[in-house]
Amino acid sequence: MGITIALDELLATGWSGLDSAGCSFDGTGRAYPTVGRVRQEFAAAGFDLSLTHNAQFNVHAAEWREAGSATIAGAVVSRSQEEAAVHALAQLRRALALA
Repeated sequence: MGITIALDELLATGWSGLDSAGCSFDGTGRAYPTVGRVRQEFAAAGFDLSLTHNAQFNVHAAEWREAGSATIAGAVVSRSQEEAAVHALAQLRRALALA
């Protein structure tokens, strides 16, 4: 997917990089949240985020659950940890907007 597409998906949810604290920047200078900031945003929404690397397939997975729950609420797979985190935040924001 690439960080550019993950960022496009996040921006489509209304997220803004105007507060660039805890952000990195893509090749065009657009801000995107670091893994640490994504974790903060998940926690603020009442969710726990888990990021893992699958060395066999060289991919990173992001799974999230409501805080204290064992049931997975969502998951994504991407090429890098940052990309997985940004894509996961985009998916969480979409799900919360529909709830």
